[in-house]
Amino acid sequence: MIETKYELKKKRIRAFFLTIETKLKKKQEIDKKQEDLYRDGMVYRQMRLPVEKITKEYEDKLKEKIEHNIIKAEIFEATKKDLKRIMDLYNKSWLTSNTPFRPITVDSIKKIHEDPDTVIFIARVYGMDGGFVILDFEGNNKEYGIIAGLGVLPRFQRKGLGLIIGMAAWNYLKKRGIKELRCEVYRDNNISYSFIQALGFEEFEKKVYRKEDFEIEEKTFSNSPISFKP
Repeated sequence: MIETKYELKKKRIRAFFLTIETKLKKKQEIDKKQEDLYRDGMVYRQMRLPVEKITKEYEDKLKEKIEHNIIKAEIFEATKKDLKRIMDLYNKSWLTSNTPFRPITVDSIKKIHEDPDTVIFIARVYGMDGGFVILDFEGNNKEYGIIAGLGVLPRFQRKGLGLIIGMAAWNYLKKRGIKELRCEVYRDNNISYSFIQALGFEEFEKKVYRKEDFEIEEKTFSNSPISFKP
């Protein structure tokens, strides 16, 4: 049976907490942020954008911004031969992020890519890989389009590439007849939060991942995106 991306996230977050726990047991020094995360958990803001709010005027405004952007990107759907490229983009995109992070492996990317409800796009800028987006679908009728991960390399951040990738994601999702876009953002990742707020997303709840949630194997791991870094 293919391991789901939700089980992968469960393992990765659990590994993050175990790393801190190991340091504590060995009486190694940890910073206050790690200590707070270990004690209080990782808080993610849940964001959504109903499709009815994505009007033609809204789309035209985004398209105009993209047309005037100095960065031009080629967006294409990733295949199995692109797994290492996705891993490199994913890991390098979080170098400047405030989000708690552990590197992902090619094997993990492979399992995510094999999920039939998942599609991954890569953005190339000036002949080099610049960013990616992972899209997923939830709901009984796959009516929710999930931006499960969006990342841009540090050299291309704050230059409009995130918007170009986001628009490409929307063009794909709207063909699937979804009724709402969703994503989640780590509480302290203010740059990403401001970015998706500017796109019209609204926060509807907060989700907390605690170490206790990953210590009971039988406990159901709720569907949630991976992470977000424009």
